Amino acid sequence: MHLQEIILCSTSPTSSASGSGSITLHDIQTGSSLASFKQTSARSNSTAVVTTQNGQGGFMLSAQPEKSIMNVYNFQKDQLALKIVLPEKLSCIAVDPKGLYCAGGTSQGRVYLWEIASGIMYNAWDAHYRQVNVLRFTHDSAALISGSDDSAVGVWSTSSLVDDGSQNDLPTAFCTLTDHTLPISDIAVGIGLFPTCRILTASADHSVKLWDLSTHTLLTTFQFPHPIQILAWDVTERLFFAASSSEEGSIHQVNLFKQREDKFARSGLEAIGGGGIADIIRIDGEGQSEMGRKRLISVGQSITTLSISLTSSHLLVGTQPGLIQIYDIASHQLLRTISTHKGFSITHLSTMLKPPDLVGHVSLSLGGAGDAKEPMPVRHITPFQRMRDPKAREAHEVGIMLPPSSSRPNEAFFDYPTDELLRDYSVFIQPSGSDSQTQSTGVSLQSRVSELENEVVKLREQLGKAKGINDTMWETVVQKMVNESKSKGKGDENAGSDGFVALGDEDEGRRRKRSRA
Repeated sequence: MHLQEIILCSTSPTSSASGSGSITLHDIQTGSSLASFKQTSARSNSTAVVTTQNGQGGFMLSAQPEKSIMNVYNFQKDQLALKIVLPEKLSCIAVDPKGLYCAGGTSQGRVYLWEIASGIMYNAWDAHYRQVNVLRFTHDSAALISGSDDSAVGVWSTSSLVDDGSQNDLPTAFCTLTDHTLPISDIAVGIGLFPTCRILTASADHSVKLWDLSTHTLLTTFQFPHPIQILAWDVTERLFFAASSSEEGSIHQVNLFKQREDKFARSGLEAIGGGGIADIIRIDGEGQSEMGRKRLISVGQSITTLSISLTSSHLLVGTQPGLIQIYDIASHQLLRTISTHKGFSITHLSTMLKPPDLVGHVSLSLGGAGDAKEPMPVRHITPFQRMRDPKAREAHEVGIMLPPSSSRPNEAFFDYPTDELLRDYSVFIQPSGSDSQTQSTGVSLQSRVSELENEVVKLREQLGKAKGINDTMWETVVQKMVNESKSKGKGDENAGSDGFVALGDEDEGRRRKRSRA
């Protein structure tokens, strides 16, 4: 198994385009299309995804703008799996991270909450006075957050919405955030358990506000030169991106920290904001300051959606003409442009791990009886109720898919060895190259292995030659030293018994001449 990050993109036709849009999966590294699901034209905030997990296949929900219909797709088939008839047309939808509940908002300010597996309508209430533009669940599925044209943000506890004892009562909001003055355009939810998490709200009043849900208080207000339409918040909550809906397509990067120096001239980082209602941070536009230019990305086209990759290294931008642009967050460099959807507006962008049960790319199956293999089961989805039915709610049952039993009690049905996980993780987090650099495939890896093996053979041959030369030099040096020691031994044999060496004939003649004199 190999970890691979992909892009999920939803499109809708523009006024000049004909036909319907689609939901398409792209490889984030190459931009190539992996799968496409037709016959859908969802608008912004009208597409929801549940990933494949716990041995069950995921699915995608897409609310249609002109009809009270929701399309359902699963990753194992490239065809429409189910059409759900809704009580009325939905302006936005959201699915909780666990894949249990689906919420839908309407143009009249009404919000519906269904259980996906049974189709039971748990609640339906008038949450706002005007159209609901965006719905978001917290990461622990404990709360539903709604933003509307009435400039209010409602926070609703999921447990109170599904409580059987309060079905005859009007739902009461956990809190209502009312500091904005114009319609709410987007909401970003931070990591953490409800209500200790924080949220960002964007509005047409040129502001983005940071809220603390546990105290129901406003922490900081960020004021921009243009109305903000889309938000993207880093998972570590170090920074967020805010995009305007203007034709210039400007994206502001807002860091939630700043450099500081203490009295000893030591540098460090500190969080910004937190001063409450009076704390207003103005974000400079292009050309106002050097810092403002460094934090500004100019796309040059009207922006419709934003998303940050799983590794928090790439910023994905969807535009009105149908382009998907991928930027490096650290340098703001444009790495890649996907132009497959020209003529269609990009309405949704998100990143996820490649589903193992993706049609045409299946890489995992659960073992059945004998040698037969059965495909991974898909999460059960029941058509949603169009009105509340207390009797059906009291008698409803939800089927749960249990993993197959194992011969060893501690063995999981999906065995992912630790060494393989670490190897895949290292490949997953490696930095991406430019467009000219291609990712290593199985063939390239095999050729690289062959090259290394040939190089090892050559190095061994050279090592053998070097050893031969070294042995020859060693034998020569040793032989020379032995010969020198032998010649010295012969000279010692000519020495007298008193230790003096015998003189030659010439020296003896000179001695006799001196004695005569």
